[in-house]
Amino acid sequence: QVQLVESGGGLAQPGGSLRLSCAASGFTFSSYAMSWARQAPGKGLEWVSGIYSDGSDTYYADSVKGRFTISRDNAKNTLYLQMNSLKPEDTALYYCAKGVGRWGIGPYDYWGQGTQVTVSS
Repeated sequence: QVQLVESGGGLAQPGGSLRLSCAASGFTFSSYAMSWARQAPGKGLEWVSGIYSDGSDTYYADSVKGRFTISRDNAKNTLYLQMNSLKPEDTALYYCAKGVGRWGIGPYDYWGQGTQVTVSS
């Protein structure tokens, strides 16, 4: 069965960095676009970033553009999110999501359980 397991969250200071990982199994990882989304306390789900199946194209929400970098290692079945220049407003539960095709951003058919990122001094 499809499994998406996020890791790498934790506590970071404003201006700091974290790298999230999403280990995928149960499907042909290299055949599907993937995304990261987040949900801050008391707020709705926000799409953060997406990447095509072969990594040829990446997309970012305006709120993270220039600070976050999405990447993937298809040989390791792993999705990454490098987060730099973190801000308190980046505090959220971060999810990885599997797209339904090779290209495009969404829709999604599977989600991980999430990893908590807290940015605070």
